[in-house]
Amino acid sequence: MAGNPYCALQPSFKHLFVFGAGGHGREIAWLVEQCWGEAVEVEFLVDNPVYLCPAVNGRSVRLLSCVDATESERFVVAVGDSALRRRASLGCLQAGLLPTILVHPRAEVSRFVEIAAGSVICAGSILTTNVVIGEHVHVNVGCTISHDVCIGDFSTLSPGVHVSGHVQIGRDVFIGTGANIINGSAKAPIVIGDGAVIAAGACVTKSVEPDALMAGVPAVRKR
Repeated sequence: MAGNPYCALQPSFKHLFVFGAGGHGREIAWLVEQCWGEAVEVEFLVDNPVYLCPAVNGRSVRLLSCVDATESERFVVAVGDSALRRRASLGCLQAGLLPTILVHPRAEVSRFVEIAAGSVICAGSILTTNVVIGEHVHVNVGCTISHDVCIGDFSTLSPGVHVSGHVQIGRDVFIGTGANIINGSAKAPIVIGDGAVIAAGACVTKSVEPDALMAGVPAVRKR
C-alpha cells in the first residue's frame, strides 16, 4: 500500500506467536489477519500454566516452555505493562524466538519512519515523517505522531493519543487514552522522561520528569 511501506513487505515467517491471550492479544491476532490473511498462522503464548485455556477466537494457546523455535517463527508481546512486556520479550528471546514488526494495513506510515523490532502500530494511526519508534513499542488504534518524534523502548500510546512535532518520549512511558502532547521545537523539544505516566485525557504542555504521573488540562504533576 502506498501509505504504508511495511505492508508491502512479504513476511519471512509462517507462524507468529502472540504472547498474551487477553483483549490486546486478540486485537493483535486480528491485525495479523488483516496484514497477511491465512499466510501466517497465529498462536497465543503464555509463560505460566495457570493461563493455559482452550482456544481463544479459534486460536490455540501454548506454554512458552514447550516452544521449540524454528526460523519460520516470530513473536510479538501483547502485554500493556512495560515491565511485564520486558520480561515476556526476554523469555521469548531466551526460547530462541525472534521479534517482528506489525503495522496494520490501515495505518499511514511514511518512508521516513523507523520502527524497531517487536513494535506494533494499530489501525487508524498516522506516523508522518522523521519518526523513530523503539523496540516493543505499542501504538494503539487512532494515534497520530507528527514529525521529529522519538519513542523509547517498551513505551505505550493508548488509543487516540496525539503527539505533536519535536517530542522525545523515553523508555517505559505509558500515555493514556486521548492524551495530547503539544509540540516542542528543534532547539527545545518536549521531553517525556523514562517511566512517566500521562493520564487519560491529559494535555502535556511542557517536559515531564522521569517516573512522574501527569494529569489534567494542562497536565500537572500528581506524583
